[in-house]
Amino acid sequence: MFEPYVVTVSSEKGGVGKTTLATNLAIYLKALNEELPVTLFSFDNHFSVDRMFRLGRTKPKGDMLDLLCGTPLADLLELGEYGVQFIPSSRKLESIAHRINRCDVLAKALAGSDLKGIIIIDTRPTLDIFTQNALFAADRVIVPVKDTPSLENCRNLYDFFEDQGLSKRSLRLLPCLIDSRVHYDGPFKNAYQLVKGYAINRGYRCLEGYIAKSPKVESLNTNPEGKIYPVLTHGRGTNVHLQFAHLARQVFINAKEETQRRLEQVRQENEEIEQNRDKNFLTRRDLLLHDCLICGRQLVHHNAMEPASYFYTTSDGQVAGFLDEACFCALVFRHCYHTQKKINATDPLVDLFRESALRSYFILGHTHDSVTAGTHNLLFYRFDEEGFEISHKSIELRKTETRFLNKGPSALYRLASKTLFHEDTPIKERFLFIRRINSEFPEDILLDENYAQLDAAMHYIGSKLSLNPMD
Repeated sequence: MFEPYVVTVSSEKGGVGKTTLATNLAIYLKALNEELPVTLFSFDNHFSVDRMFRLGRTKPKGDMLDLLCGTPLADLLELGEYGVQFIPSSRKLESIAHRINRCDVLAKALAGSDLKGIIIIDTRPTLDIFTQNALFAADRVIVPVKDTPSLENCRNLYDFFEDQGLSKRSLRLLPCLIDSRVHYDGPFKNAYQLVKGYAINRGYRCLEGYIAKSPKVESLNTNPEGKIYPVLTHGRGTNVHLQFAHLARQVFINAKEETQRRLEQVRQENEEIEQNRDKNFLTRRDLLLHDCLICGRQLVHHNAMEPASYFYTTSDGQVAGFLDEACFCALVFRHCYHTQKKINATDPLVDLFRESALRSYFILGHTHDSVTAGTHNLLFYRFDEEGFEISHKSIELRKTETRFLNKGPSALYRLASKTLFHEDTPIKERFLFIRRINSEFPEDILLDENYAQLDAAMHYIGSKLSLNPMD
């Protein structure tokens, strides 16, 4: 039993026989080798796969939407007619299209499963994100073409493979719905030769043979029972039966001879990415200061973290750590809102700030006339998540502060002196970037996917302020 071999049937042109090709190919492959696991998925919403393969009136375990949303493949797979496994189609795929912004979601789901044998994927007649996922996972892409317009649409598939850095050798055109009764004078004697000649002239590779247009085959989709019958059982007297048998043998032989599997490549890439992700996480964690710079409370331990609500890093990445929520909140109220009294944690103003801070970035930087830490003003900016400035303040930096009759060390100075100065000398090209984070899992900000977003925001905001982070 060989490792999974993915065959994607795709064309941006409708009416070229994609679904008929995908469903019948699955059945012919199963008939060719009963021990071979054959699995069929469809991103189209006409439910031909469900109508052809569902046994009786069994209730679906789930559908393709569930697979893309993270449900394990094994929990969704059903055994259908003719021994073909399948996952039902979904009418709700459009509802998650905006959430799937990568073309490797399906490949990762399949690579992380124990699925074996040949997997056939039927796609929609558009190069949307779902079709892109099916193409990205494929070892072989079969592109059914029947005329010049469907040939022209092939260019978009080839462009997609080029954009993704994928080998175009996996793409194969297959003339379909060819009317064998039509004959021409000249070098191309029939419609099959004409379509294949045009394809080769454009630099496309073709599979051997073609699938003919057949009224008998077309009638298999229309009957009082609402059932869709396969060519193998109801079209044995047609040329299409022989053509599908020939196609299935080609796919089966290719699957046996192909030593490098696309999903194995995806699996190896994922493992490498995860290793680098873990390495980058640990590197960032090792660079963190363990204590809150404002109150001195230890936040980072050897194997754990205390609750913290704000992450900070200098623009050059030399100093980073976490801040206690109450400390940073008190600092902002004191220096930006000029609040003299201590703000209680239950004060409605604190809740309002806490909630709005989730959608904010804070910047602390030098003014252009920086001299020493003894006589110095800092600029404190607040930006929204789109990078638009909300406010900014010029704040006098003092080592100590007087609040009522009490005099003590300045919280702002404790923060700034460890991040923006070196032995009381301002580091003018450096600024401090602060972001509110998930207080339950503060270390999540150190993961590649989260840190990359933070880093991009820091560079963008820094460039607007002419405070460019160092690369």
